[in-house]
Amino acid sequence: MYCYGGVTWVQAKMSSFYYMMVKEALHERSNLLDIAPHLSAPLPIMLPVYKWWQLPYYWLGIKMYDLVAGSQCLKSSYVLSKTKALELFPMLKKDKLVGAIVYYDGQHNDARMNLAIALTAARYGAAIANYTEVVHLLKKTDPQTGRKRVCGARCRDQITGNEFDVRAKCVINATGPFTDSVRKMDDQRNPNICQPSAGVHIVIPGYYSPDNMGLLDPATSDGRVIFFLPWEKMTIAGTTDTPTDVTAHPIPMEEDINFILTEVRNYLSPDVEVRRGDVLAAWSGIRPLVTDPSSKDTQSICRNHIVNISESGLVTIAGGKWTTYRSMAEETLDAAVKEHKLSGGPSQTVGLMLEGAKDWSPTMYIRLVQDYGLEIEVAQHLASTYGGRAFEVAKMAQVTGKRWPIVGKRLVSEFPYIESEVLYAVKEYACTTIDVIARRTRLGFLNVQAADEALPRIVEIMGKQLRWSEQKKREELAAAKQFLYHEMGYKARSEQLTNMSEIALTPSEVDRYKKRFHKFDKENKGFITTVDVQQVLESISIQIDENTLHEILNEVDLNKNGQVELNEFLQLMSAVQKGQVSDSRLAILMKTVEESLEQREPVSVDRSGGGV
Repeated sequence: MYCYGGVTWVQAKMSSFYYMMVKEALHERSNLLDIAPHLSAPLPIMLPVYKWWQLPYYWLGIKMYDLVAGSQCLKSSYVLSKTKALELFPMLKKDKLVGAIVYYDGQHNDARMNLAIALTAARYGAAIANYTEVVHLLKKTDPQTGRKRVCGARCRDQITGNEFDVRAKCVINATGPFTDSVRKMDDQRNPNICQPSAGVHIVIPGYYSPDNMGLLDPATSDGRVIFFLPWEKMTIAGTTDTPTDVTAHPIPMEEDINFILTEVRNYLSPDVEVRRGDVLAAWSGIRPLVTDPSSKDTQSICRNHIVNISESGLVTIAGGKWTTYRSMAEETLDAAVKEHKLSGGPSQTVGLMLEGAKDWSPTMYIRLVQDYGLEIEVAQHLASTYGGRAFEVAKMAQVTGKRWPIVGKRLVSEFPYIESEVLYAVKEYACTTIDVIARRTRLGFLNVQAADEALPRIVEIMGKQLRWSEQKKREELAAAKQFLYHEMGYKARSEQLTNMSEIALTPSEVDRYKKRFHKFDKENKGFITTVDVQQVLESISIQIDENTLHEILNEVDLNKNGQVELNEFLQLMSAVQKGQVSDSRLAILMKTVEESLEQREPVSVDRSGGGV
């Protein structure tokens, strides 16, 4: 997910420089909506106002935003009364609310957009290489000037370890946070121009926000801007902005997660309890802020992107933002053509439809339902993810053996991702299991627990397609679990339990939970296993798959010894009561079984949240 446009810049002094930045961003926003309508769409965002003087102040700023957009304005912004604002966003804090302003911005699926751009480039003749890193730059002496000029790169295939040379008339360094490492390959004396900044986002359940209305907090407690947006039927909140080191594996920090939750609490009604345990996924991205090496003030951050050409001819494009990727590329190629005297005409990328856009329409999902027998939710997901290519994914889908849906086996029950998407991901250059859960589907970003459960099946499908050995399958499974644990916030969930040595329960609560535990631990061993749970379930004629039971207990098994001890269970119940863990499947299962033993009612083991 990515929101684009430039409304946050409107708060800045409206100089001609900022005007041009916002104008460019809004032009590119309009182009994105045109060239990838299946991946991008307008989103109304509410700016709640709690002081009367802020209403005209923010209204003027937003109206300037509309004015700069001109004919490319998505929809005109408008003012809401307190009553209407609460009607549209009922979770909003009522106390001292004056009203709200709603403006429109763009939202897109950033991972899929990135892939669509690469696939479109390939169809127009580009040679693209996945999992390839630059080892060093190749140089040759210019016979006319006697200077060393960059003429290619030594590359390494990260999958096989093989190295090879790529020779070129021009080399462009477009490596984001890794800009400086490539610049130093060119010349070790080059100063660092990238000042990386970490931005953490969290995903919480969809009931925290309306289905089609976002929220913007323009002035948090420390001056940062926080967005609170609906995304894939969940709610995404972020972002932070803190200096960081450059790494390929950024990790979300607990203090950043708690900062976002605190700011969210400030804007939501006291009736809505914002719990740490409701965080379903958390991740950190690195924004490559840059200084201009050509500027006299080399310490000041450049608000836009920069294009720099070194003495050896290396062209570097750095900074900027997602929205303006196309204009950044155009400016970079114009500079490369001029510097290296390359042949080439004017850019043709404005209006160039991206992969999947050509045959897409808002009602295309209906054909998927009618022609293939897919669930409506699955069909809508495929249409908005793959556009016109969704029919190819549907053709790969397996028959379910059920009356409905006819085809399309889900990877996990609560998300619309189906098994045939894994097959199609391999066609889209997916090389690892992480590619599938993070860069082809968004499962890892939506719910790490659900992603973890889907991993064995994803590994099985990919292993068959790519002919992985059993050893390779184990390695892929382990790598994906590590990715979810460290980079997607799964570790944070475990720490919510392990960090609580003190069990904050009253004596009566401890007694109640001990009695519940001993309904499963009938031999008073002090722990329970899947066998114990299975026996109790069988006594009330309930069957649950053994693997599912293992997953449920593993969520609480802190020392990973294959059993849940009484102390671990009490820690879990204490965490649930304090809101640090929400909707634990084991807690729900044991409570429901306890009631069923008395009333013999059906047992539910569906995960309704499963926060990290």
